[in-house]
Amino acid sequence: MPSHVLIVDDDPVQRRLLKGTCERSGLKVDLAEDGESAMSMIKRSAGGFDVVVLDLVMPGVGGIAVLEWMAENAPDIPVIVQTGQGGIETVVRAMRAGAHDFAVKPVSPERLLLAIGNAVRSSGGAKGGDTERAGGKRVGGFDDIVVASPAMDRILGLARRAAVSDIPVVLEGESGVGKELIAKAIQSESARRTKPYVTVNCGAIPENLVESILFGHEKGAFTGAVDSHMGKFAEADQGTLFLDEIGDLPTDVQVKLLRAVQDGEIETIGSRTKRKVDIRLISATHKDLIEEVKAGRFREDLYYRLNVFPIHVPPLRQRKEDIPELARHFTRRFAEATGRSPTLTLTADAMALLTAHDWPGNIRELENAVHRAVVLSETDRLTADLFPQVSDSCTSYRVSELADRDRVSAGQAARSEASRNEAQAPALQPEDGWIGSAYPAREAGPHTRQDASAVSAGEHPAVRGSDMAGALAAISPTGDVRPLADVEEELIRFALHFYRGQMSEVARRLGIGRSTLYRKLKDYQIDPGDPLRVAA
Repeated sequence: MPSHVLIVDDDPVQRRLLKGTCERSGLKVDLAEDGESAMSMIKRSAGGFDVVVLDLVMPGVGGIAVLEWMAENAPDIPVIVQTGQGGIETVVRAMRAGAHDFAVKPVSPERLLLAIGNAVRSSGGAKGGDTERAGGKRVGGFDDIVVASPAMDRILGLARRAAVSDIPVVLEGESGVGKELIAKAIQSESARRTKPYVTVNCGAIPENLVESILFGHEKGAFTGAVDSHMGKFAEADQGTLFLDEIGDLPTDVQVKLLRAVQDGEIETIGSRTKRKVDIRLISATHKDLIEEVKAGRFREDLYYRLNVFPIHVPPLRQRKEDIPELARHFTRRFAEATGRSPTLTLTADAMALLTAHDWPGNIRELENAVHRAVVLSETDRLTADLFPQVSDSCTSYRVSELADRDRVSAGQAARSEASRNEAQAPALQPEDGWIGSAYPAREAGPHTRQDASAVSAGEHPAVRGSDMAGALAAISPTGDVRPLADVEEELIRFALHFYRGQMSEVARRLGIGRSTLYRKLKDYQIDPGDPLRVAA
């Protein structure tokens, strides 16, 4: 029997698109055009819906009001909220109101079906093959990877394509993002699935033992070599070798690794003969290898040998959609491991708290936090107070956010005052060489004409004597218009300083996504902690 989905959206085009997506996957679909109709249909169905896809912004009864009503009247029906306002505050508010998952518009069909499948399975309402198809059920090694975000769906799609060949793969990304899990999945779905899978953490081996561990040694090859050792390359022959943290390999070992990758031959320490090996190589690193090449710490020829199929795994803060599913997965796993009730669940407040956190330690940090909470919990519900480290972090975020709002209010007041004076102020001409900030400094008076060179040096009244740069220079000291990239870099630095490094707020105010912001920080080599630099 197919799963039954209620789609609630005030946009008729969006309703039709979502309905078509669900019905093509074998789901039964009902539609509601507003919150009031949705509540009426849920009440009449008496639990007949398996999942609700709910728009947050609707006229009349909005999505949050529907969520709060369902928390009281239909708590067993999971709700997937969709919103065009992707800010973390909106998401946290929805999760706190009881949402099971969220998706930012425009929602791709794959993301929607994955969310519906996860929601139905999580609520225990899976109904055979239709649910599994809708949820994008994974097979083989990828079955163990919990994902809900479009970003990770794309990553797994690349990994699946890599698995069907022996192409060398480099998995890039911060520590704890799941690189090793993806490497195992590639092995499990490859033609070498029945052959050895050998892992080596290159960063955990003493430098003087790396060569011996990788390539082996003969008895008596060096002091202490009382027995022969075949090495990881020989162990992995006919199978897969996973080199974790390959960026930490000493440069002299990189030469031998290049020869092994290039010629398929290894030379054991103390041996006069070479040995042929047939391996599939997967590497992983948290470092930027191209930067390591530029710095002379990683061989360029080895880099191009290994980096044939690079896969960048984004950090958890850039794929917030994965957090609820991962948190539920870890809760179930640790409940089973510790003999707790299988009905152990996270409260809405706890889920909102976990979703709001940026998780600098990524999945590993989230896993540890949930494990601790499961051990400490004395009931069948994991509450927000069981995550004190996360609570402290999010409290700091909220305090900072309130301070930001105070500054914005002050800026609005300043703008109002400036607008009252604007009628008497001389009009600002293009040759004045500056662009007024959206947040003028408190000391700034009415705009006055200013020499371009003085403005470029940061001498405009809106800048001078203020702790926040109030203007961006548009004219260079030579009298030419500055390149757009320079102005963009300065504006990003200004926003980081103004919003105290709160990435979500900076991205939202600049009108770009968080991933775009992080990419631009990397492009411009901006450290969020750097002091604000005024153009010179």
